[in-house]
Amino acid sequence: MTTLTADLTAMADYVTAHGLHTGEQFIGHDTGDIDISALAYITAERCTPPHTFFDDEAASLRLIENSAPTMQLLHAISTVLDTEPCTTLNDDGIETPDYIEHVSNWAATPAIGHTAPPTRAEIADRLRTAAANAARTTGVPAQRTNSPATSAARFPRQRAA
Repeated sequence: MTTLTADLTAMADYVTAHGLHTGEQFIGHDTGDIDISALAYITAERCTPPHTFFDDEAASLRLIENSAPTMQLLHAISTVLDTEPCTTLNDDGIETPDYIEHVSNWAATPAIGHTAPPTRAEIADRLRTAAANAARTTGVPAQRTNSPATSAARFPRQRAA
């Protein structure tokens, strides 16, 4: 069983070893480097990168937005950044924080007064800070599984007497 803390730590380790993609799409065609939001998805969903991450930004965004564990990771990262996330007007007319945009832009663009985006070490440090915050604030680890059998076992049917 993994936790938000473990996922953030795994992301920090990956960034330290491999760096991140900061160009177009969520994965670089030539390099195979991964954007931080795509890394959050791959880590949270425990999967290989979907093909859409290479060439379909809109479909990639939908995959990421519809993954609750991924959005939990991105929210945790967003909370340790120096800026607030921008908001996006959703279909219901409600402004919601755009954690994908916030975290991806932070990792890919220079901060005000800087000439380069954050380094691998700076990104990894923020991820570890987010992990430490999650460890302090999480009472019960998030339990996720890809197995429908586990879900059924947790909620057995009542048997008639």
